[in-house]
Amino acid sequence: MSLRIPRISFDDSDQLAALCKAGGDSLRLNVLRALASDSFGVLELAQIFATGQSGISHHLKVLSQAGLLATRREGNAIFYRRSLPQGESLGGKLHAALLEEVDQLILPVDVQTRISAVHAQRSAASEDFFTRMAGSFQARQDLIAGLPQYRDSVVALLDALNFAPTATALEVGPGDGSFLPELAARFARVIAVDNSPAMLELARTRCEEEALDNVELKLADALQDECPSADCVVLNMVLHHLAAPGDALKQLARLVNAGGSLLLTELCSHNQSWARKACGDLWLGFEQDDLARWADAAGLTPGESLYIGLKNGFQIQARYFSRPATDSRLTHR
Repeated sequence: MSLRIPRISFDDSDQLAALCKAGGDSLRLNVLRALASDSFGVLELAQIFATGQSGISHHLKVLSQAGLLATRREGNAIFYRRSLPQGESLGGKLHAALLEEVDQLILPVDVQTRISAVHAQRSAASEDFFTRMAGSFQARQDLIAGLPQYRDSVVALLDALNFAPTATALEVGPGDGSFLPELAARFARVIAVDNSPAMLELARTRCEEEALDNVELKLADALQDECPSADCVVLNMVLHHLAAPGDALKQLARLVNAGGSLLLTELCSHNQSWARKACGDLWLGFEQDDLARWADAAGLTPGESLYIGLKNGFQIQARYFSRPATDSRLTHR
């Protein structure tokens, strides 16, 4: 008499095996390292790792099936980023431990060079847009969200922070300077930094019209050139124009004085791909969790958040992140 052998399910162990398999290849580990604070498309990753599209696609599939990667659609393109470990679920601790070890890796120099090249390509596209479109900046900005639609919310956050009369502010990417009068009225000294001469001239005109004698304009790249630190660093609708927003937030956080704040206004994630061409957007907004994760990695603590829904379907998030009053990681430049 033969006995029926019960079928054993290996679903749980299969999930752990998928994690182990995904981490069992040096290229896949380096992909995870490259995605620590960035997201890339398939073609960008193929360029970065000097491999064919089909080859990198296979590795991305393995990582995705293991739950290590998540995807996000940006218009017609799909970008990959790391998934957050779910500590209480099966494999969550292994996932977290793997990423912790991966983050200790140093990417090969040639890979780092190609990442820089991808970032340079993104930045060049953004800079070219602002050079060509400075004359129609306001009209194009108004297609999505002009300053009047979120000014009051940002000012409310700013006033709630209650800066001292002697405090300083740094606005990165001031556009045509529309927000500079608000900063000039609240801070002893304001520095506005932009890497576009055409846009900086618009801001200069605004300062002259408003007689803002405590505002200093500086032609510079806040991510590469020397910039002064400040008690409040302001980014209004800037991050989605930057090539590597996670890395950018970490660099800009270093400009925040101990006890100071970074004030950020951004679009929530959306799927309006026309914004790339019409408004020079590199990214179609951001998830709230992504901003919080990047800020945490930069040593900043989340504060209050305000969300503004617009009639055109877009949603704005106005948020501030604070730096502890005593922070050993703080580095002035």
